Amino acid sequence: MTDPYLPRLAEVVENRVEIPEIHTLALRLLDGAAQPYHFACGQFNMLCLPGVGEIPISVMDKEGELILHTVKGVGRVSRALIAQPPGSRIGLRGPFGSSWPLELAKGRDLLFITAGLGCAPVVGAIRQVIARRADYGRLVILQGVKHSNDLLWEPQYQAWRQLPDTQVLLAASEEQPPGPDWTFGMVTVLLEKAHFDKQRCLAMLCGPEAMLIAAMRALQCRGIAPEHCFLSLERNMQCGLGLCGHCQMGPHFLCKEGPIFPYPKLTGWLENRGY
Repeated sequence: MTDPYLPRLAEVVENRVEIPEIHTLALRLLDGAAQPYHFACGQFNMLCLPGVGEIPISVMDKEGELILHTVKGVGRVSRALIAQPPGSRIGLRGPFGSSWPLELAKGRDLLFITAGLGCAPVVGAIRQVIARRADYGRLVILQGVKHSNDLLWEPQYQAWRQLPDTQVLLAASEEQPPGPDWTFGMVTVLLEKAHFDKQRCLAMLCGPEAMLIAAMRALQCRGIAPEHCFLSLERNMQCGLGLCGHCQMGPHFLCKEGPIFPYPKLTGWLENRGY
């Protein structure tokens, strides 16, 4: 069994620039043949650079032996990570945390609501739903960004839009949309155009907490049961094991119990500034 405290050595096979300051790293574990890597959609890894630091990054997906992470360069460690060229080596611990409830979602309409880089943690889940399409009802994907050119993987969204019984809606909040595929405003305005059965749907949300709070209010106004809503949260996770306390929100440790929670567990904590 892999020691969760010790990083495994991984090689950067590809460093793909998605948009400025956002890169996707394709990593290959050097001991992968001896210790296969398995993750559930929604979990995260701790990526580390010796002498620089360690940060949590959601697993976007896994393609063969390659583990994909989409990273935005905003701090010391993340900027160093996106600067790593192919062939360089970094440390990886994980996977950690809870996952999207794809088993619970079977037979239901699925509603994915994401904003900004919040799209990355749901890509693997959407791909899994598409691969097992007969297990699920209608698929609705709502994605919000500030500007249309902030959208990651536009060809992928276009391909999803062509699938049967699937609806993809995009919103830009700080510019007039460039065409009919877009709506002006926050991602929550897209709910007015979304078509799903509110009695048998399951919602999965990821993005800035202000968006999560606004989206939950909008979903409840539309009669979506809170227990059918699952949110992915971010905090300053430094251990991934619920030991350091940096990611604590009230009684919850996000790295261990989360990052994905059913909304009723967060009631009273998510909206409480300071937690």
